[in-house]
Amino acid sequence: MSKQEMLTPQNSAIALIDFQPAMFQGVQSHDRLVTFHNVQVLAKAAKLFGVPTVISTVASQSFSGPFMPEVTSLFPEHEIIDRTSINSWLNSDFRKAVQGTARKKIVIAGLWTEACVLFPSLDLLREGFEVYVAADACGDVSPEAHNRAMDRLVQAGAVPITALQYLFELQQDWARGATYDGVMDILKVHSPYGIQVRFSKWALGEHASEGGPPPTAKRA
Repeated sequence: MSKQEMLTPQNSAIALIDFQPAMFQGVQSHDRLVTFHNVQVLAKAAKLFGVPTVISTVASQSFSGPFMPEVTSLFPEHEIIDRTSINSWLNSDFRKAVQGTARKKIVIAGLWTEACVLFPSLDLLREGFEVYVAADACGDVSPEAHNRAMDRLVQAGAVPITALQYLFELQQDWARGATYDGVMDILKVHSPYGIQVRFSKWALGEHASEGGPPPTAKRA
């Protein structure tokens, strides 16, 4: 495996950690609504492209509350792995779920960056995984806390990415018709570019596509 390879549905998996009410309350590094939208970009991209997805909570029944339903509703068949450990990797069910994906490239996002993202990432790196942290889908108690955690992650060998970068990396080519409409739906709901998508559809017609014009019918 190489960090120079693109992330694909065939070579990667994703872990989403602790997007719960109590954890969101402490986020001061980002506008919480931005984080809220970006984790949905990740989850919807994973669903659209069939990327193996692991979802985990901490103390959901006793303290932190449920994982955000905007994500879990996309994966109704998934078991949500609840933990007491700050570090997800210390939980045997989490380890089995990640190992069960049979992927070495692991995309991670979670709350908070300095603990629930950093700690399992360090362990994953030690175990020989490649770790890609969706920085704008994470959050922490302050910008300093988030930034220093990202510094440590990069120094340890993790690769910082963004939520939209992940989506585009999976799509690669606008002419990939099987997922094009799904990608556009994600952009329209969760990104500023959705305004341009709506405008182009209005101005040019619903056939407007970044994949180019539809093939013309052959003359008889």
